[in-house]
Amino acid sequence: MEIVEITRKINWVLAIVFLVCYAYQFFYIVVPLFFKSRKHKKTVNHRFAVLIPARNESAVIGNLIESIRNQIYKSDLITVFVIADNCSDGTAEIARKLGAVVYERFNTKEIGKGHALENLYDHIVKDYGDAFFDAYMVFDADNVLAPNYISEMNKSFCDGYEVLTSYRNSKNYGDNWISAGYGLWFLRESVYLNYARMLLHTGCAVSGTGFLFASSVIREMGGWKFFLLTEDIEFSVCNALKGRKIGYCKDAHFYDEQPTKFSQSWNQRMRWAKGFLQVWKKYGRGLIRNVFSKKSFTCYDMTMTIFPALVISLLTVLNTLFGVFAGWFLKVNGLLIFRNFLEPFSGMYFTLLVIGAITTVTQWKNIHCKWYKKALYTFTFPIFMLTYIPITIAALFKKVEWTPTEHSRVKSFDEIQLSACSGKKTKPSSYNRS
Repeated sequence: MEIVEITRKINWVLAIVFLVCYAYQFFYIVVPLFFKSRKHKKTVNHRFAVLIPARNESAVIGNLIESIRNQIYKSDLITVFVIADNCSDGTAEIARKLGAVVYERFNTKEIGKGHALENLYDHIVKDYGDAFFDAYMVFDADNVLAPNYISEMNKSFCDGYEVLTSYRNSKNYGDNWISAGYGLWFLRESVYLNYARMLLHTGCAVSGTGFLFASSVIREMGGWKFFLLTEDIEFSVCNALKGRKIGYCKDAHFYDEQPTKFSQSWNQRMRWAKGFLQVWKKYGRGLIRNVFSKKSFTCYDMTMTIFPALVISLLTVLNTLFGVFAGWFLKVNGLLIFRNFLEPFSGMYFTLLVIGAITTVTQWKNIHCKWYKKALYTFTFPIFMLTYIPITIAALFKKVEWTPTEHSRVKSFDEIQLSACSGKKTKPSSYNRS
């Protein structure tokens, strides 16, 4: 009985530690309600290079390039570059036909998005120089941009931000609880992390795709030098350590495809979990040093993003399981054991449910599926997030390598909007039909 009670008290201590570490993120939730973004400064049209690393993306890359061609921004100031990375399909051919500048790369030793971006940037510097473009935008091949995306990013770039991220939405939110779990998390990340950070004048974080960096930034860094499994977080942390604040453009919306199979989601998120550990190993000491020496809240925020939640969650699970087995071995009352097991997980579930519900309600019009799915997937969101626990445990002990994610959702921007209004599936764009 005493051992079971001790494990229960330890869980309460861990819960308090978690609350202390992440109380600021709960504060972030109310920030958009009381703070308003500043008006844009005088706008000047800049020249942008769009970087698209693609590996066997013939099914979806056409929609992305089409959405770039349909931008309301001046087309002569946008150049689309595709690095066809170890492709065995028609990705390069489709991109060329749609007007992109395409480079092909075949390297089976240095694999991953980071190496592809490095190679693409080197090609651009060789053919155009390192100052021809004012900034670079990075997208995954499955992305689709709203028509005003680049014009809105240009406005925020004119405000002085050297690095920018944007509003990430989903093509296939309503497919199932897995795609909805991803979609809801990215919406929450956009509005209640990055937007709140920008309103409070602290640094944001890049999330994989849909971001911009000035040519001066990549020149300073000597090219794209981020090759960990989560190169986006590595890039964000590197900027935080340099004291550079990443901005957020709330009016620049793009869409991407989320996994629908749990096996695919497991592999992808295990790569992310392993990547977070890699980033912590490489930059953790520097982050902590900057928190105390430079009193950098951005570095504190990045520290909380990549490490403590993982440790606290794992300790809570291990402590709870120890209490269950100890109680079973000592023949403690079953109801007491069940209570001690239920308390931490119900607390996690309720916290995530509140976060998911707030995001769903406030972003209701931007979630593209039927209303009852929006409601249902709010309740499955905590389950999706809790599956990170076994994924993270597996990542601690398993060697993880970069693997491509298969994309097959073929939708233009107009088709995404139409399906959102009607709830009906749309036919794919003509150039992608088999």
